[in-house]
Amino acid sequence: MKTIHLPGLILYIVSLLFFSCSQAQKSNPLKDGIIKDKKVLIVYLSRTKNTKTIAQIIHQKVDATLVELELEDPYPQNYQQIVAQVAKENETGFLPLLKTKIENIENYDVILIGFPTWGMQLPPPMKSFLNAYKLKGKTVIPFNTNAGYGIGSSFDKVKELCPESNVLEGFSIKGGIERDGILFVMKGEKKIKAEKEVQKWLQKIRML
Repeated sequence: MKTIHLPGLILYIVSLLFFSCSQAQKSNPLKDGIIKDKKVLIVYLSRTKNTKTIAQIIHQKVDATLVELELEDPYPQNYQQIVAQVAKENETGFLPLLKTKIENIENYDVILIGFPTWGMQLPPPMKSFLNAYKLKGKTVIPFNTNAGYGIGSSFDKVKELCPESNVLEGFSIKGGIERDGILFVMKGEKKIKAEKEVQKWLQKIRML
């Protein structure tokens, strides 16, 4: 029968625990606070101003530059027309031209990108942004508003388009339902609730 030496066993267990903690710390790039001595950029796309409100809430809590994405050729106001146009763009891989130009993006360390879910996908203008600006080596953090159907494939697409970036856990919240004529909803009690959820998320990813 094999003899177990208690002191050796205790030392082995302690070593395992120390190694596990060390690995956990190494896998968490935010353990010392992600925005300490970092430059932060918030870029967002918003049609009914729900994503814009979330971007502004983040901006109020984090010292950052806030930029709204605008197109050279804006989408139609009619809901059915924009749905058809976006579906065609997704099908063909068309990337709309951006009117927004971000100078010196290489100076930013952390980039938060906000967008609604369109057709259960990442909106084409955000694809244009991620294709135009190479975010290699940067920390990228997505945030999203949707009509209640979730993020779809949008966060996965962000990771796909940022293969050399550190993409962190994103944030998603239900906004309006444009299909049903429910547009801007991030106000009153809804906004207060959103502020609390954003605060909780930012703390979780160590932005605060």
